[in-house]
Amino acid sequence: MSENKKILDEEKINLADATRVKYFDIVIDHGQGAIITDADGTDYIDLLASASATNIGHSHPKVVAAISNQAKKLIQYTPAYFANPVTASLAKRLVDITPGNFKKQVVFGNSGSDANDAIIKFARGYTGRSYVVSFTGAYHGSTYGAISISGVSLNMTRKIGPLLPNTIKVPFPDQTQREAGESDDAFSERLFKQFKLPFETYLPADEVALVIIEPIQGDGGIIKAPQKYMSLIYEFTRKHGIVFAVDEVNQGLGRTGKLWSIDHFGIAPDMMSIGKSLASGLPLSAVVGRTEIMSSLSAPANVYTTAGNPVTAAAAMATLDVIAEENLVARSKKLGELARDFFEQAARSYWFIGDVRIYGLNGGIDIIDEHGKPDNQATTKLIYRIFELGAIMISLRGNTLRFQPPLVITEEQLTQSFKILTQAFTELAAGNLSLPETDNHIGW
Repeated sequence: MSENKKILDEEKINLADATRVKYFDIVIDHGQGAIITDADGTDYIDLLASASATNIGHSHPKVVAAISNQAKKLIQYTPAYFANPVTASLAKRLVDITPGNFKKQVVFGNSGSDANDAIIKFARGYTGRSYVVSFTGAYHGSTYGAISISGVSLNMTRKIGPLLPNTIKVPFPDQTQREAGESDDAFSERLFKQFKLPFETYLPADEVALVIIEPIQGDGGIIKAPQKYMSLIYEFTRKHGIVFAVDEVNQGLGRTGKLWSIDHFGIAPDMMSIGKSLASGLPLSAVVGRTEIMSSLSAPANVYTTAGNPVTAAAAMATLDVIAEENLVARSKKLGELARDFFEQAARSYWFIGDVRIYGLNGGIDIIDEHGKPDNQATTKLIYRIFELGAIMISLRGNTLRFQPPLVITEEQLTQSFKILTQAFTELAAGNLSLPETDNHIGW
């Protein structure tokens, strides 16, 4: 019996199904850069970066050293009661590198989920209003507040309600849903009318605390909102005194070819949530917001025992150093252009590749059937074959290939991954791929 199977068989007895979206029967043992190795010693090119949580790659030496050095000094003394030097330094650094020429403050958490919960708390506290507006297709996390404003999977609402009250969802401007010949501006105007419909029929704007959006949706399919749409909703929030917040947990820290995905739009949000790659995957999140908003609540309104602890803060400081020193934002943009060229050429060569969306080293590639409809089965065949050939890529929304390699992936590794993808595409086109034999439902 393989080591992978032995570990998985034992884990299956003890681990609840709700904690994992199942894909491949693999146990990750270790990783370095853009390569991960399973418990049987097999190497894979990582095209997922731990769900965009390891943007600077696996076990980066600078992060490993920072964690080790800090652990020798102090692993934990709760920042909920007392300061420590590294977390204080991190707070200042986040204020300095986030958008907005205004005074800002930071709160720390343990995950993107609780960061988005914090945004809800502070927006309500600051405005004295209760309603929160979010978008279909959003993934903001799994705590009760974050799951209430998410809209990407029925299993995030099934059997666990009632969820947070006074949360309203409006359609995300998914550009794959444009009508034939419809321009971005016309599409933006049409979707903005849908955004305004609740406000014109049952939702008083002066009772809305918050509008929160992923400028580029992550788990919703790697989909970028149009510029005009973002400008319209931002102007709407300015007119009505509504807090405008962005979720940068998945798409921040260089993932999109900019440091923050909101940088593509020239808008400085009132608040933003950060997580995942902030500490190279260690449990750390942050919310950065206008000082007047962040000072609207008092402790213990957003206190967590381990949030911003010294080890995770040290990892974050090292991660930010690596992003700057290795020019990973520019590298994401440059290598993302190679990826765009590859996938757009593949779309011309293989009829089952539909819309291609690439923003930096970050993309969603839709797989369709002969009628142009989403083809979940073909997508599952592809990702499983890609896995067999030596790369890790998963699906979103059933039929979207998720392309998010570490930003440190070498050009040689990227080229090799393109060869693997091409082989899988060619085999699917020839009808040579079948669904894997597994007792798991694969994917979301």
